[in-house]
Amino acid sequence: MLDNIEVLYHSSIRINKDIYIDPFKIDEDYNNAKFVFITHTHFDHFSISDIKKVMKENTKFVVPNGCKEQLEGIGVSKDNILEIEPNKKYEIDGINFETVSAYNNTKDFHKKEDNFVGYILTIEGIKYYIAGDTDENQDNLKVVCDVALIPIGGTYTMDYKEAAEFVNKISPKYAIPTHYNSIVGTSKDGDNFAKLLDKSIKYKLYI
Repeated sequence: MLDNIEVLYHSSIRINKDIYIDPFKIDEDYNNAKFVFITHTHFDHFSISDIKKVMKENTKFVVPNGCKEQLEGIGVSKDNILEIEPNKKYEIDGINFETVSAYNNTKDFHKKEDNFVGYILTIEGIKYYIAGDTDENQDNLKVVCDVALIPIGGTYTMDYKEAAEFVNKISPKYAIPTHYNSIVGTSKDGDNFAKLLDKSIKYKLYI
């Protein structure tokens, strides 16, 4: 269930080699993306220079508000851009997915009114939740998934303790920590997160 997942860097995730979420610090020109999902407009999640390294002629983009104009500026057809809103269900070229509000509760980095998102992608019957930059909140506590990719670095998102508490509440089969040991967080955060998970939840560390 996890063999098809890669955490390339920070919160840059690839599934099935050709589905990218928030490509960032891409190390070579892959230009193989069937889909690119963007959670929000901050530089470490919506990076045009990195998008250029993964996109190809007919890549489909799924984005929140604030991305479309820049994508069109690099030659992406408007027909290949799907703008989304939080807490809705969508389908694009055979992939069913849901959007989940991603926001902080007491910090101003990611406000609920910004309409930033996480995604639940259903791929071959498996539900992958990519949380985006978020704290635990009343919207994401409703998530049902098999695999949860969760930010743990603190400052802008949950720290590893808060993230483990959240994951234990939504109880996926597998948990993968992201968003640490780069811009924020340390290399130890992943191990500390894993130690706090319920024994019923398996985990894998990529960072």
